[in-house]
Amino acid sequence: MKDIDLRLLSVFDEVYKTRSVSGAAEVLAMSQPAVSVALAKLRQHFGDALFVRTSAGMEPTPLGEGLVRPVRDALSALDAVLGHHQGFDPTSSRRTFRVCMADISQLVLLPRLWEHLRRSAPHIHIEILPLSSDIGRQLESGEADLALGFMPQLEAGFYQTVLFEQRFVCLVSAHHPRVRKSLTLAQFQQEDHAVISSSGAAPVLIDQAIARQGIQRKVALKIPNFIGAALVVEHTDLVITIPSRLAEVLRDRGELRSFPVPFPLPGYQVKQHWHERYHQDPGSRWLRQVIAELMQAPVRAKRARA
Repeated sequence: MKDIDLRLLSVFDEVYKTRSVSGAAEVLAMSQPAVSVALAKLRQHFGDALFVRTSAGMEPTPLGEGLVRPVRDALSALDAVLGHHQGFDPTSSRRTFRVCMADISQLVLLPRLWEHLRRSAPHIHIEILPLSSDIGRQLESGEADLALGFMPQLEAGFYQTVLFEQRFVCLVSAHHPRVRKSLTLAQFQQEDHAVISSSGAAPVLIDQAIARQGIQRKVALKIPNFIGAALVVEHTDLVITIPSRLAEVLRDRGELRSFPVPFPLPGYQVKQHWHERYHQDPGSRWLRQVIAELMQAPVRAKRARA
């Protein structure tokens, strides 16, 4: 292994993450030919293609897949050693952070985050990844640096901070023909509703509360995300039950009116989650602090145990 240096290991890791030679080159601030040369050296050393081109990008061979863990362990060990002497300067860093978040967080947080980065960290890049059932593995492997949202499945084994408390409201068009000054329980049950068809935790909370209280809801439209549903509601006479922070943003930009949910409905905590591997990483700590401040919540990290 004496012929394998840090840059070659970094190339391997980024090609695995991005599934792309050009993507790895952009992240590492290298030319695409330089990444190709590095990959060729790795292939020669291991006697294996390591990655092959498919319709989905550069997919690892069985040997390439098996090398991911030891390569990342080696990179983490080097980072730990070098980290004793290295800080993080956001004004000059060209690091790319990968953050998993739902559509709600994208609309509520991203404009403020982008404005802050342009002022304080102009060379830093943010890549937004969708929330998925694989998010725990993505955080552990380093494919994602951070995950934002309501994710009960990450309560155990990951670090976390609470960003804000979220509650629900009902949203209707400002021109709704029947719901004008208030929304009663009777109206809630009489009107047609748009609901979210994704498997996210927030829609499940709503469904469970409605079922538990025996409330009737006439579902007329199912749509995969809150933002799309809210935009449809603006131009129809549908009702949607939606997180309040998102409702505030949409109400300010469109002709919408919000009302309290006319029955008891528990709220939830929106958190940021990260893996132990990145708990002390200066860059990750900086990003978590920035996001917490933008969301106007104190940083009080805790490690939830299984």
